[in-house]
Amino acid sequence: MSKMKYSIIIPVYNEQASVTNLFYSIKKALKKLNDQFEIIFVNDGSTDNTLSNLQKLSPVKIINFRKNFGQTAALDAGIKEAKGEVIITLDGDGQNPPEEIPKLIYVLNKGNLDVVSGWRFERQDPTSKKIISRGADFLRSFLVKDNIHDSGCTLKVYRAYCLKGLDLHGEMHRFIPAILRWQGYKIGEVKVKHNPREAGKSKYNYSRILKGFVDMISIWFWRKYASRPLHLFGGLGIFVGGIGIVMLIYLFIARLLGHISISDSIWPLIAIFMILVGLQLFISGILADIAVKSYYNEHHKSYNIKEIITK
Repeated sequence: MSKMKYSIIIPVYNEQASVTNLFYSIKKALKKLNDQFEIIFVNDGSTDNTLSNLQKLSPVKIINFRKNFGQTAALDAGIKEAKGEVIITLDGDGQNPPEEIPKLIYVLNKGNLDVVSGWRFERQDPTSKKIISRGADFLRSFLVKDNIHDSGCTLKVYRAYCLKGLDLHGEMHRFIPAILRWQGYKIGEVKVKHNPREAGKSKYNYSRILKGFVDMISIWFWRKYASRPLHLFGGLGIFVGGIGIVMLIYLFIARLLGHISISDSIWPLIAIFMILVGLQLFISGILADIAVKSYYNEHHKSYNIKEIITK
């Protein structure tokens, strides 16, 4: 029995009008590669006929979630189920053309790369979505520095060994290339076509924008300080303590010279109290984030699989 070469993972949520055509387009594109492949759809709690339409297809593997857990959770489940040496991901709305997959695989092999990310050079999205994406790209380039143009493009190919031990939460699927780059893997990028959405409704909303921004801050901290938190906390402690010492010296000298009276003033106490509370909240938030990641990585998944259907 030949070894599985390619695993393609497609998260879908209420995409009943897209999944059938998408499946046959994927099948046609992968057959050109002349290697064994598997197609994995992750049904992310769809409430329409997406699941029943998927069950009419073959060959296919369907990971069926009990409810909607989000795209990151769906990709994580698909990656953990995949058996291929190369893992391919793309959106389930048909906007990522499957015929672009061989191009990414060619660059992966030619450049001896570990990851190749699609770059939607001419995006077929509403203007408002493009503007928001450009703003997110600017913040990402400043905080995350993954050195690619379009981290939000789901169309990507990975060597399977890159993803072993990687657990995804929140909206972290956008930052997989950044995480892998920090681990020393070689990342490439290819311009790909982007089709307009022909059916269904976009799942992109302001809630996802906010979650993505919070995850971006978390990943920035994780990259810089996860292995050396004392550099951050110690630096803040020295900075805040230095301010306290300077204030104390100033108040002591001013009091000796008779310039001020601090016996009946509450403002110095209020200022110190606010600084300490803000510092405590910040540090508590970071430590809680580390604790949550450790909990998920070791004990728990952020999603619940109802069944895995193989057709």
